Amino acid sequence: MAARQIESLFVDGPAGRLEALLEPPAGREPAFLALVCHPHPLGGGTMQNKVVHRMARALRARGAAVLRFNFRGVHLSQGTHDEGRGETEDARAALAFLRARYPDLPFTLAGFSFGSRVTVRLAASLEGAAPARLILAGYPTVYKSHDLLYPMRIPRIFIHSTNDIYGPKLDLQALYDRLWHPKQLHWIEARDHFFEGGLDEFERAVAQC
Repeated sequence: MAARQIESLFVDGPAGRLEALLEPPAGREPAFLALVCHPHPLGGGTMQNKVVHRMARALRARGAAVLRFNFRGVHLSQGTHDEGRGETEDARAALAFLRARYPDLPFTLAGFSFGSRVTVRLAASLEGAAPARLILAGYPTVYKSHDLLYPMRIPRIFIHSTNDIYGPKLDLQALYDRLWHPKQLHWIEARDHFFEGGLDEFERAVAQC
């Protein structure tokens, strides 16, 4: 089995350097790229979050070169929290770095919780090449504005816990039903927003997207 490779690095972001981890697939050239965004910094979210870790591992197994990074103000990343606005620009800088490292490969945007909202904001504002898909884990419906999602035609894959206080099942289903195709929704039997008791099933769902 090929050894796992992890490159610890810093990306130049709009508010200073961003701490990041870049992991190519083991033993082969990457087939695509994946940027993975972590949950809310003020709730303790980092790129080491267990859901983010599982998502990155599943995408790597599918052949992706995966970049995880800490938003501004988290651990060694410079800057201060900016309610999603500056974090979207952080993600834009991280994506630009990843695509410069691996030119011409298709890319996926993925995120968990707050990170899934940042992922949507970034995808809606990109100029030029569009992501091949969005993977939105634990998308928080408690934020009532979803205007960027409604017109979107990029393939969106929702992966959601059946017991999520930030995205109750009925609310997420109602939102999903309003969206244009192409789209997918995968329910994971889990105890909470963080997929407790369902992380293995969650990882399999990401790997099969």
